[in-house]
This record gives sequence, structure tokens and C-alpha cells, in this order.
Amino acid sequence: MDAIFALPIGALLIFCLRVIDVSMATFRTILAVRGERGLAAAIGFVEVLIWITAVGQALQHVDSPLHLLGYAGGFATGNYVGVWLEERLALGLSVLHAVTRLESQEVNDTTSMLLADRLRDAGYAVTQIEGRGRDGNVGLLKIVVPRRRVHAVHELLRDYDP
Repeated sequence: MDAIFALPIGALLIFCLRVIDVSMATFRTILAVRGERGLAAAIGFVEVLIWITAVGQALQHVDSPLHLLGYAGGFATGNYVGVWLEERLALGLSVLHAVTRLESQEVNDTTSMLLADRLRDAGYAVTQIEGRGRDGNVGLLKIVVPRRRVHAVHELLRDYDP
């Protein structure tokens, strides 16, 4: 295996290993923050095995600028890929806030109430609060949304109450 890493393609292999291990580190960190300790530990185990291979080969070929560029470039690209993957997976929940004008003093007779009902019918958790803004009474909706559905809820809100 050392013979393969000694070739110029070895720099590309080191690059790929770093992309993988840094991406895994990003994902592992997110899982750990969310309390997924077991899965985070398993990913960390594999991540470190990959990292040891990459750093070991980079150090064996420390006199090769190409190998060092592969190591550093893989780290930078791995950060980018890790963040990109996290955005695509969109794990977890978001809380959105929507403000609507109240047409009367009664919260039940407002756009806020109708919009809240529509969101609830779509399966979202909604809390309604009556408030007062600079220009009069407003309805505030707090909506709990899976992160991957935030865009769809924004569209629904704009369609209903631009």
C-alpha cells in the first residue's frame, strides 16, 4: 500500500481520505450536539481510522509538495463538503415566527387564526400570540418546523399573507 501512496496518485488518495474524514467529523459533531452519542462515537471511530491513514501517509511523504497539497486541500474541501451535507440532510427542527395584522381585537377573527389553522392542518405545531406593533394589533405565530420543510412553510406563509 505504501508503494501506491508514493506515486503522484497517492496525493489524490490522501486528498480523498481527508475529504471523507473531515466530512465525517462535521457530521459527527452535529450528531453529538443533538445527543446521538452512540452514532457519533461509531462515526468517530471510523473517522479516526481514516485520519490516521491520511496523516501517516502525508508524513511519510512530507518532502513531496504534491502530497502536502493533497492533505491540506482535502481538509479544506472536507469542511466544505461536511457543511454542504449538513445543509442537505437538514436534521432537526426550526422555530419560525410569522407576524400578521389583526383585523379586529379578537384573535379568533383574524388572518392569524386562519393561517394558524391552515398550518395545523398541514401538520405543523403552531402557537398564536396577540400583540401590538407600531401600526396596531398583530398576531404572532410561532411555528415548529422540521428544517427540511422551512422553505415550504415560508412559501405557504407568503401565499397566504404576503
